[in-house]
Amino acid sequence: MIRANDIHKTFNPGTINEKVALNGVTLELNDGEFVTVIGGNGAGKSTFLNALAGVWPVDSGSIEIDGVNVTGLSEHKRAKYLGRVFQDPMTGTAADMEIIENLALANRRGKNRGLSWGVTKNEKEEYYELLKELDLGLEERMTAKVGLLSGGQRQALTLLMATLQKPKVLLLDEHTAALDPKTAKTVLETTDRIVSNHKLTTLMVTHNMKDAINHGNRLIMMNEGKIILNISGEEKKNLTVKDLLQKFEEVSGEEFTTDKAILGG
Repeated sequence: MIRANDIHKTFNPGTINEKVALNGVTLELNDGEFVTVIGGNGAGKSTFLNALAGVWPVDSGSIEIDGVNVTGLSEHKRAKYLGRVFQDPMTGTAADMEIIENLALANRRGKNRGLSWGVTKNEKEEYYELLKELDLGLEERMTAKVGLLSGGQRQALTLLMATLQKPKVLLLDEHTAALDPKTAKTVLETTDRIVSNHKLTTLMVTHNMKDAINHGNRLIMMNEGKIILNISGEEKKNLTVKDLLQKFEEVSGEEFTTDKAILGG
């Protein structure tokens, strides 16, 4: 579903602020795989997601989504393949529009909208059922402005909006980092359910080692713009934070300091 081949990206090349962000990243994701991405600040996690989304062009390498070479496509043109949820709960929704209007916008993405904008009775019923599954009471507040929702409610809604059109790939960029632990747990449970129900190919960037271990069927660790660990199957199921730290030290030759990532949560 995703094939990233030898991706390189350097910011501010040839200047005092030169930063090698991605240094030969190669990764293949099969249809329906849920991969968590862990690493310290500056490891290249979010940069890699942005490269897949086409936020800026890569210096070299190629990116395919579902067999289509999207390397040269702009962010706008790649959007039809992707669902994205960002760290900031304010991103991805229109605060001054109602919950139902936000869902309708997401549902019409990429479609020819014509002149009619009304939400049909069938759509209302569909959105009611989808919101009910979130178990946050939002199905009874469909006409409430999104700006009135809490961070967790908004992030859960964004997740719903990002997956309404069943994207080829779902990109989650630290989507629970700005939430308190209890709310983050709820949003992660919702994530697991949506990904599983729709069999979505998913990449989830996180700072939290426990979350990286407990979610998804595969875990990759990045350091200095490279993938240094790729763990799946039984090995991932039996993984502990201690194992992960030890593996990082073996592969990278340095200690994973606790300020680089959250060990628990």
